[in-house]
Amino acid sequence: MAEELITALVEVVGAPHVLTDADLRRGYERDWTGRFGGESLCAVLPADTDEVRAVLAACRAHGAGVVPQGGNTGLVGSSVPRAGEVVLSLTRMDSVGEVDGATAQLTAGAGATLAALQAAASAVGYEAGVDFAARDSATVGGLVACDAGGARALCHGTVRARVAGLEAVLGNGAVIDRMGGLLKDNAGYALPALLIGSEGTLGVITRVRWRLVAALAKRVAALIGLESLDSAEPIMGVLRRELPSLEAADFFTEEGLSLVLEHLDRGPPLPGRPPAYMILECAARDDPTDELAAALEAAGIEDAVVADDTASRARLWQLRESHTDAIAGQGVPHKMDVGVPLHRLAEFARRAPGLVTELAPGARTILFGHLGDGNVHVNVLGPGPDDQAVDLAVLELAAECGGTISAEHGVGAAKAAYLGLVRGEGELETMRALKGALDPDGMLNPGVVLRPDVPEFT
Repeated sequence: MAEELITALVEVVGAPHVLTDADLRRGYERDWTGRFGGESLCAVLPADTDEVRAVLAACRAHGAGVVPQGGNTGLVGSSVPRAGEVVLSLTRMDSVGEVDGATAQLTAGAGATLAALQAAASAVGYEAGVDFAARDSATVGGLVACDAGGARALCHGTVRARVAGLEAVLGNGAVIDRMGGLLKDNAGYALPALLIGSEGTLGVITRVRWRLVAALAKRVAALIGLESLDSAEPIMGVLRRELPSLEAADFFTEEGLSLVLEHLDRGPPLPGRPPAYMILECAARDDPTDELAAALEAAGIEDAVVADDTASRARLWQLRESHTDAIAGQGVPHKMDVGVPLHRLAEFARRAPGLVTELAPGARTILFGHLGDGNVHVNVLGPGPDDQAVDLAVLELAAECGGTISAEHGVGAAKAAYLGLVRGEGELETMRALKGALDPDGMLNPGVVLRPDVPEFT
């Protein structure tokens, strides 16, 4: 069967775009963290939607599972194979169209990187409305498939808010084409909305109509030391009211900053090494520095490092964005992306390291994330990659705090078994019914989102 399927795939996309050699497949078979991955049958790189549809038809005919993949920057095992599936890479579908100024939209292929989209928007006075440290690798299709968030979700919402339309091939072979970009279109069910955040389990996104935001050239950032994360909630309450130009508000702790400073070979940004930090960015048409200063004074903040030029802002944000690389340099981390209500973030941050230490003495817990939406990235160094005890404890704590087990990275395969912590049986049954209707053969990303019925990662 495998040889017949590979022959069929070659007929669809051409031999150069069906990778069967183990060395060529390797980059498609393990995720960025190095924790998740397995062997694939092959990696297939289609050029357009018609080829995607034909690839899925061939895989369906031969009973093969398919793992859609963009830039493979995911952290929950949703874009890598587990049991000999076909990896469907969208990276050849990387076109970025011209900006439609009248609607502030553009069309991008699923394989276009966020950086390419940002460059096209910036050239004509717009911005993408989202940003991530992985901008050079993360693809538009992948961002939509997991409904990514990032620091600027505070101002512009998650990627869902940026999608004006999309095109996708469902698991049953049907093509969804909603690329008109209409602001008002309530004719029938909003199928594109269902595909956003579905992690490639219902359909393969092939093109996206992206909604841009106006570029705001005047920017200022500030780094603030906090005596504890307990002060984050009242400070955010003041900033939301007094600082309309606020675009991003992130946090990190001394534990993570120490790794970052070592990784970057830099000195501490503030005297005294406070236990927690808040980094803010404001954007406006006119210089927001005075507005920021007034808001900080209203929040009772007397000392802050302020960066009002591009280079110094980038240097401040490097302290936050370098956490992922600095942590990875210490080993293979357990990465849990959770969300908790802001009024319980400090409680979560206090309890999580203790729970981890009880289960894995000597483990290091590093927290950072987005204050505007309570999104906490929990990183644990120490336990083996297959040790699930720490993961379960952290996810249970997030649920106990009234939060979610997945804020922006997705459920993936890593957390599929734990979805019941935050979704009732009625919701899970509805999800299974939707999966059965749109992907009746269970071909797309088996074991992702819903409880896995496939072998564990190897």
